[in-house]
Amino acid sequence: MAREYLKKATLTAKSDASEVHETVKTILADIEAGGDAKAMEYAARFDRYEGNVLMTPEEIEAACALVPEKLKADIRFAHDNVKRFAEKQKSTMSDMEIEIVPGLIAGQKAIPVDAAGCYVPGGRYSHIASAIMTVTTARVAGCRHITACSPPRPGVGVAPAIVYAAHISGADRIMAMGGVQGVAAMTFGLFGLPPANILVGPGNQFVAEAKRILFGRVGIDMIAGPTDSLILADAQADPMVVATDLVSQAEHGYNSPVWLVTDDRALAGKVMDLVPGLIEDLPEVNRENAFAAWRDYAEVILCSDRAEMAACSDGYAPEHLTVQADDLDWWLAHLTCYGSLFLGEETTVAYGDKATGTNHVLPTSGAASYTGGLSVHKYMKIVTWQRATREGSKPVALATARISRLEGMEGHARAADVRLAKYFPDETFDLTADG
Repeated sequence: MAREYLKKATLTAKSDASEVHETVKTILADIEAGGDAKAMEYAARFDRYEGNVLMTPEEIEAACALVPEKLKADIRFAHDNVKRFAEKQKSTMSDMEIEIVPGLIAGQKAIPVDAAGCYVPGGRYSHIASAIMTVTTARVAGCRHITACSPPRPGVGVAPAIVYAAHISGADRIMAMGGVQGVAAMTFGLFGLPPANILVGPGNQFVAEAKRILFGRVGIDMIAGPTDSLILADAQADPMVVATDLVSQAEHGYNSPVWLVTDDRALAGKVMDLVPGLIEDLPEVNRENAFAAWRDYAEVILCSDRAEMAACSDGYAPEHLTVQADDLDWWLAHLTCYGSLFLGEETTVAYGDKATGTNHVLPTSGAASYTGGLSVHKYMKIVTWQRATREGSKPVALATARISRLEGMEGHARAADVRLAKYFPDETFDLTADG
């Protein structure tokens, strides 16, 4: 049976491709040329905030005091989980060395980048979890300096819960500046900050475009588009749970795709009947996002069997992938393209977004076909080294000289020749490419 679209999206993420490139490029150039003063000018314009850019220890302490103890406990719980998972991830990376041939030793080292800039959204929603996800992993990786940057609210500053989360996660400085100007300040090392070697964290289209433009000059975690989520469900799935999970992800934004892939027509019908009512029951600000996302971007796809369902999912390469179907081990073994996988009804994307320990900064728009999400590995450079004895360098020098001459790179060949002549003056070598 060919795949049948019971609901087809009328728009895609590319349909909303805003022409923000020139705007962002201009702002970045202005701030690089104008420094702190120009960044403050943009902050006053876009953030409508004129308080301290870099929060003082006293301001951080005062903000943390505003966070209720129960919320502090929840934030610490999430932080502890993310930290434990990140520490285990880091343990999978190790320095090593190997004797390639007698006398020639090569190795690798994992070295953290020096300075990380962590962007934490704070507009429509205060992304407390993003502060935990980005700062904690940078700290576990071993970055020397970590800046957390979040948009301040007019007359208030950075949301206290974000301040508390960034502080306990290990941020060295917390910057009250949002958007392109915040990204620029971290990149260019404004306000006395060390220039960031890597920029991480989610953000709106302007933040994403700034990271895209700056990539190469600095590292980035990924170029992110609207968040997306796919659910694989068979006849045993609970329609209410499936529908609720779809709606929970649609509330991210008006252009956040959600997809249901199933081999059971009855389940699909029940879910499609339930979703509108669940959206209607949301608070207004969430309802508007979820309604538009479901109307314009959501899809419901009917497949013939689980093999076709898995192939369909891999084709979408979703950011979040949930399986609510029998034989979870089969799905774990066969699915290959996703940012993070949630197996069984007992877990949900919302858990991963907030508190399970895996990172919620994940590849979107099909990027999961070639990359994973944020982790300690993103903050670390895998570098190589080598050393050799004179005898061990002999066969390498011979091969290098001949290969280089075959390639026409005489300078490379002579770098090998000079060592052979110095180390083995009494020997004669054939160093021609066609010898």
